[in-house]
Amino acid sequence: MENRTRVAVVDDHELVAMAVAGLIADERELEFTRHAPSVAKLIGPRCDADVVILDLSLRDGTTPAENVRALQTWGAEVLVLTSAENPYLVREASRTGALGIVRKSAPREVIVGAIRAAARGEHVPSTEWASALDTDPMLRAAPLTAREREVLGHYASGMGAREVAAVLFVSENTVNDHLRRIRAVYHQLGRPAGTKVELYQRGVEDGFVPSPVRD
Repeated sequence: MENRTRVAVVDDHELVAMAVAGLIADERELEFTRHAPSVAKLIGPRCDADVVILDLSLRDGTTPAENVRALQTWGAEVLVLTSAENPYLVREASRTGALGIVRKSAPREVIVGAIRAAARGEHVPSTEWASALDTDPMLRAAPLTAREREVLGHYASGMGAREVAAVLFVSENTVNDHLRRIRAVYHQLGRPAGTKVELYQRGVEDGFVPSPVRD
């Protein structure tokens, strides 16, 4: 019992946790501990999970990046489960410190194998992971600085220059300077970005702005 890896699940649906518990019930080295609908509700004063199976898209509005970061800070490794319905979130998850991304519809042996590998602290190769890296627009996106990507993300999502300045603790003039540079870079690439709508389109294309969520 002392050598068993403790596995927890963060998913909006308890049925997923029940399925994971059933999958690893006969695995002598794995032990299902508990389930929570969010990372915030899972994390406690003491880390009681070695590996957390994390749903890619949670209803509480949190992102894969912040969830993975919180779980790793807590002391757990992370394996992401996805239905692959949101390419933007899959790409975001591929940029985190998660050990792997596995499709929920994968065969039992694939999911169990991924959990075993994560329990050993190994990276888990998968089609979803490879596809996220191969199609990641960040690898071919406009050469913007980290600050310029922040400005574009906020501005293209609906904020005005003054609001962006307040969020980033810079002057409005600085934000406008960044926007001029961003537009100039896209112009050099032959990709129109003169209007706010075009900036939004470029941001979505390059992965700097989340794509619209379909109901």
